Amino acid sequence: MFPRLLEIGSFSLPTYGLLIAAGFLAGISLSARLAKRTAIDPERITSLGIVLLLSAIVGAKLFLIANSWSYYAADWGRLFSLSALRSGGVFYGGLITALAVAYWYTRRHGMPWLATADLMVPGLAFGHAVGRMGCFAAGCCWGRETHVAWAVTFSNPIAHDFTGVPLNVSLHPTQLYEAFGTALIGAFLLWRFLQPHSPGAILGAYLALYSSFRFVIEPFRADGARPALVGGTLSTTQLVALGLFAVGIWLVIVARRRA
Repeated sequence: MFPRLLEIGSFSLPTYGLLIAAGFLAGISLSARLAKRTAIDPERITSLGIVLLLSAIVGAKLFLIANSWSYYAADWGRLFSLSALRSGGVFYGGLITALAVAYWYTRRHGMPWLATADLMVPGLAFGHAVGRMGCFAAGCCWGRETHVAWAVTFSNPIAHDFTGVPLNVSLHPTQLYEAFGTALIGAFLLWRFLQPHSPGAILGAYLALYSSFRFVIEPFRADGARPALVGGTLSTTQLVALGLFAVGIWLVIVARRRA
């Protein structure tokens, strides 16, 4: 749609990068504000957010490479290509890596692991929603061809060169599906956080809700390699979603028992 927000001579400002940055700042600002309602230092939350952003980028790239192993193994030079550097990676890879790093960080700095995760995930959901708007602007994470009334058509050659999105084809706006869905999840998590809850309840709700939503949305996406497993019926993303859904439900059950 609008892969470049601003162009002045040879300088251009990518819409995707700007919205990703805006999503991060909005998410970490919300988490820092929520930290003021707890005994957790808001400045420590801001530092944690920066660490998680960097670790999520690395994890997303690694999962992208693993998901498209045959493509990169055929030519190792593709790992260092401009397209590889530009690619956002696999969200679940970033999420799982960030969770692991968050656990290490909280243990290292004497922070309550589950309570910290609880106040981080509402901001994560809202930031994710803003980031998906960046995906829509750039053209990445596009959907399958469709003729529904709300289909979108990309026509900007820059978007095609940048992401590979098909031009002049009616597609499911999967980026908008995810932006709307994650915003709703973020609103619910924020409401739930402001209610009395046991540690881990908000994190569990996030994992269960987002995994369920992503499992449903996955068949509508058509970007990149999406290897199918389990008899060709489920993608690797859907299998990961099932695993994280189980973890989320377990966390919710444990939190309720503690309550």
